[in-house]
Amino acid sequence: MTGPRRSFRRPAMLDPAEAEQIPGGHDPALREEIAHTTARALVREGRATDDAEVTARILRLVDTEGLDAVAALWADAAPVTLPGALWRLFVLREWVRRDARTVGLRYRLGVEHTPVAEVVAGAAGPSPEDMRALADSVLSGVFDGDLAVALERAAAFCRILATGAAVDADSVEPTDPARGSRLTFGAASLVATADDLDAAARCWRADQLD
Repeated sequence: MTGPRRSFRRPAMLDPAEAEQIPGGHDPALREEIAHTTARALVREGRATDDAEVTARILRLVDTEGLDAVAALWADAAPVTLPGALWRLFVLREWVRRDARTVGLRYRLGVEHTPVAEVVAGAAGPSPEDMRALADSVLSGVFDGDLAVALERAAAFCRILATGAAVDADSVEPTDPARGSRLTFGAASLVATADDLDAAARCWRADQLD
């Protein structure tokens, strides 16, 4: 999460060969269609298809192939689309899971300097554990709340982490300019992700997120 915006790519733990086992692996148009269909099925809006059997088959695909493999289909989706939004939730979830120490540090630094974002995100702010639980709920298909609120909370979480990264950058800049520059760039990337998630939330409320 500290790289450029195009760092939202297939997670390292997914072998590209595995992604090819998903239906449509060799057909970009079909992959895009499946990306949107799986995203709709997971948020349980019933807009993926009128065929309950197809929706059930998609959810079985998640169970058998794993969320990592299905999420790979979302990686190239436009940011302000349903699969694009779910991909960002997936990346946040994986970052929290794989680098809890760094995320925790950035979160603590960020909370100290972003009281407004903390209030927007929730009474106590979305902690890394809260963010992972929220993403787990949405990505497992069991979330029954307002997806727009979930996306807004994820956006606020990104802004808190961005502030934390910026504060960290200021502290290391005098002794390690290169690392300070990377942290600053990462903070900008997190803000851009937050903007994408906020835009997706607005589209969801307008019934325009597909």
